[in-house]
Amino acid sequence: MLIVQDLQKSYRSGGRELVVLRDVNFSIAPGEFVAVVGPSGSGKTTLLGLMAGLDRPSRGSVRLEDTDLAALSEDGRARLRRERIGFVFQAFQLIPTLTASENVRVPLELGGRDGAAERADELLARVGLAGRGHHYPAQLSGGEQQRVAVARAFVHSPGILFADEPTGNLDAATGGRIVELLTELNRELGTTLILVTHDPDLAAQAGRIIRLADGRVVSDEATGS
Repeated sequence: MLIVQDLQKSYRSGGRELVVLRDVNFSIAPGEFVAVVGPSGSGKTTLLGLMAGLDRPSRGSVRLEDTDLAALSEDGRARLRRERIGFVFQAFQLIPTLTASENVRVPLELGGRDGAAERADELLARVGLAGRGHHYPAQLSGGEQQRVAVARAFVHSPGILFADEPTGNLDAATGGRIVELLTELNRELGTTLILVTHDPDLAAQAGRIIRLADGRVVSDEATGS
């Protein structure tokens, strides 16, 4: 599903080169649930951005289902993200002027797919929000907004989903339910799930943990989950 090879990302800062990631190598099989962990500044978010085609590496490659992301144009990467990738963010990233149902429909409507309203209703019911599709984000709790974001992430049946600190703005109980939803949908739909987190309890629910420190992979182990 995903192959990261000899990946490096650096930036120019104050006249010198700042290396954020260096010599990162791993592969992720279809349907895996993988947590990427590490302290603040270890390169987790930068790695996620490269894996999702949001940025280009300074060196090395990311291949998603045999597509070299760096070989695509900006429009090509945007199209790939729209068609094959799902996202769940810490800050929910819902459009405040759209209802819950309309937010969930966005990936389908951008892709010109039919049946968006029906599919949105199906996913909202799946995440426990049946009958709440007409509510706006401001009318929903934080946990409900994140459930809308989960429904939106899965609505177009992506092959791979990236979750960046998805429980960071939620209390422990609500965050636990969000993780349950992600893992249930991962199992049922076969979607590859890559979770970036600093929470060891959350990471332990994944089947595998890739640990970063100072921009390098320092361990890559199965959890038995």
